[in-house]
Order: sequence, then structure tokens, then C-alpha cells
Amino acid sequence: MAKWTAFPYDNGAYTYDAATLKKQWARLHAGDAEPLPKDDKVLAAWALFHAGEFQKAYDAGMKAGGAGITVANKAQAIYANYLEKSEKTKLAMFQEVAERAEAQAAEDPKNANAHYWMAYALGRYSQGISVAKALAQGLGGKVKTALETTIKLAPKHADAHIALGAFHAEVIDKVGKLLGKTQGADTSTGLKMYQQALKLNPGSAIAMVEYANGLVMLEGDKRMKEAEKLYADAAAVEPADAMECLDVEMAKAELED
Repeated sequence: MAKWTAFPYDNGAYTYDAATLKKQWARLHAGDAEPLPKDDKVLAAWALFHAGEFQKAYDAGMKAGGAGITVANKAQAIYANYLEKSEKTKLAMFQEVAERAEAQAAEDPKNANAHYWMAYALGRYSQGISVAKALAQGLGGKVKTALETTIKLAPKHADAHIALGAFHAEVIDKVGKLLGKTQGADTSTGLKMYQQALKLNPGSAIAMVEYANGLVMLEGDKRMKEAEKLYADAAAVEPADAMECLDVEMAKAELED
């Protein structure tokens, strides 16, 4: 595998040993509701993920197997989304995560994050090839079902609520309300999902950024003021790991635009 681009910020504050990681687990996993792993190897892979060592986390997760597959999927998906420069590589990475997560979900149907990472990867892949094209390929239904399954299995999964909100917003934004209905997308459900995500994980920069994007997609310029306030709040968040750092930097970039 080609060498992945290194995490571009100082990760000194995001280095956890096993004991500190266990202590901070609930805070670090408020978004994905991932249970604390019983396997030390999987815990070590998560420590690499939180420090922004995404390629090492991927390798360690794949090697550990079992619950380690979730670390590998998250590391690869987050890396592809934020740091991979080549569009072609990024799309291939998302496809790979989606396939691996789908296989994981087939093997372990009660694993909420197997369904979630399949949905996340397919959703990002869809954005990359164009939402309209993805809907024509039937990916919309697959994403929606996987996210609804995630929430059924883990009702406090804030990130799945964000992603489901984004599904409704993206579909309506790209194909309109009428055609959106045929895909099961509607404005009020989308907004409700974002609000629920922020209720579950109030300090989440990514929830604020995605809600801001969703407000503008679903309600237009009249919600721009609110969206800007959400970007500003997100930019002011104190990140607890490398992924949150990338979310905060994205919020700062949105504010500059």
C-alpha cells in the first residue's frame, strides 16, 4: 500500500496510553458509540487512530481482526475524507471501506459501526461521483437503510444521526424536494436528525459543521446567519484527538470562505 499523507498538525495533545485512553473513552467515542474494546491490540490500534497515525491504526486494526476491523475502517475513511489528495485513490478507499464494513455487518449484524462505516464510505463515495449518479445506482437506499440500522442498534450514535441528516439534505439539495421524496428524503426529518446529533454530542465540531451545511442546503440563505454561528462555534472547539482537530480546521476554513 502506498504511503499515506501524514497528519499535518501537532499531535502532542492526542497521544494516549492504554490507561488514559480508557479514562477518555466516553469523551472520544461520544460520536460513534463504539464500546471499549476488550482486546489490548484493538485498544492500541485506537490509540494510534486518536493520535492521527491513520495508516498505522489501519494496519494494527487489520492485524488484530474482529473489533479491530472497525478501527481500520474508521482510520481509512477519515484519512480518505480529509487527507488523501488523489480523487481516484480517495474513491477507491471509500469503496474498499464500504465492502469491508458490509462483510463485517454480514458476519456480525449487531455491530452498529459495521453498518455505520458502510454508510459513511458509500455516502462519501456518492458525493465524489455526484449524488444524482449515486442515486441512479441505488446507493441512496443502501446508505439510508444502513444508517437507520445503526441508530436502531445504537440509539445514541450521534454520528449516524449527522450522516442521516446529511443524506436528507444532500438528496433534496441535488434532486429537489419532489424527487427527494421518492428517495425517502424530507426536510423536517433531515433537520431533526442534525438536532438530535447535537443533543447527543453537544461539543461535536463535525455535528455543528454538518448542521450548518444542512441548514443552507435545506432552507437556503435565510438560515445563513445561523450556519455562520455554527461554523464559528465549531472552530472554537478544543479538539480531543486528531480527527476532531481536522473537523475544527475544516470549520475554520469554512469561516474564511
